[in-house]
Amino acid sequence: MGLNLKNLIKGAALGLFPALLFLTSCSRPKSPLDASTIIVWEQEDAQVAPYIDSVFSAFKRLPESKDIRIIRTHYQTEDLRQQFQAASLAGVAPDLIMCPSDTAGLFAVSGFIRPVDGLIDASKYNKAVLQAITLDGHIWGVPVSNGNHLMMFFNKKYVKTAPKNTDELFKFCANEAKAYKLDFCMAFDMGEPFWLMPWLAAFGGWPIDNKTPTLDTPAMRSAINFYLDLKFNKKYAPPECDYNCMDSLFKEGKTAFIINGDWSISGYQQHFKRDFGLALIPKLSQTGLWPAPMVSGKYFMVSSGVKPEKLEMIKRLMDFYTTSDNQIRQFKELQRLPALAEASKAPEITGTEVSRVSMDQISKGRPMSMATEMRAIWDSARNYLGLATSRKLSVEDATRKMQQNADLKISEMNR
Repeated sequence: MGLNLKNLIKGAALGLFPALLFLTSCSRPKSPLDASTIIVWEQEDAQVAPYIDSVFSAFKRLPESKDIRIIRTHYQTEDLRQQFQAASLAGVAPDLIMCPSDTAGLFAVSGFIRPVDGLIDASKYNKAVLQAITLDGHIWGVPVSNGNHLMMFFNKKYVKTAPKNTDELFKFCANEAKAYKLDFCMAFDMGEPFWLMPWLAAFGGWPIDNKTPTLDTPAMRSAINFYLDLKFNKKYAPPECDYNCMDSLFKEGKTAFIINGDWSISGYQQHFKRDFGLALIPKLSQTGLWPAPMVSGKYFMVSSGVKPEKLEMIKRLMDFYTTSDNQIRQFKELQRLPALAEASKAPEITGTEVSRVSMDQISKGRPMSMATEMRAIWDSARNYLGLATSRKLSVEDATRKMQQNADLKISEMNR
């Protein structure tokens, strides 16, 4: 696709020009395999890669697919977003990306991905997982899984019964956690706003109202102060800890609880075996409200640069990846709920604790907004949340600047 003015402005605002200049200096290598090669970029955890490759290999063993080549490339979440935008602007985008729905809105309005309405039978998929990928009357991705939501996990060596509310959780932290001499009672990524959203909801807030940021609110200030209390006053959570840090603390038995996503369940099951426990994020005793994690799923999104003659091959791959058999196997291997309605009813899934707890958590969550304004909200919230939780800004100043910055970015995007 060409470099139109609207995309150039967005690229400049998002700091994409270094990558863009690199990509435009190169061209996609010409090969007789181009017409039968599918390029896929994804941002999955390492333990998911063998499953993806196994499905791709099974697809290529089909008689009608024996000449197809699939090249998979892994990126970290933010890197995938930036690289796909830059590659799309430069006309060298991959054919497919596999990722959550939160970036689909930006990709859609920028013309980087194409609707999949005509490529899939939408009636086969769970309605909620389609809702999270629908914008302006179009479906922008093929659902691969249902959920992508946060939950609470615990180490059964320390915890016999999961806490139902934060009063019970804090009682454990004040007593048993100290008796076990744990480094910390709980861990979660306090610098990433995705982890803040359940608590924001528990204080009665949400980051967006239709397409308007709602960040400078009493609920947001209460949620951030809740973080500060956990870190600096109660000292139940580490003061500085990113995703890798919290994951290591939990796996090394240095914390009893962790809040992490459904994508991590299979890895923790393998690590802890019988000592792995999963539960709902506890109800906030202070308000009587349940934390509401954002819910969506993982999706295949099709680059708008894919040539018409290649679409049928890509459609067959997406259909195969989401057959009922593969959706059930995905749950067995990765503990991810199916996006396919038929597979969701399979006894192999409905009869498990993981399915029961995960579905209960989803029922307390809220759909992740696909609005393009969420990109500005994520970036603003991440920056000023970090400044507030490191005490470099007051909570009041942080939420005010968070709102102002998000409003400014959205105004620039909409010019």
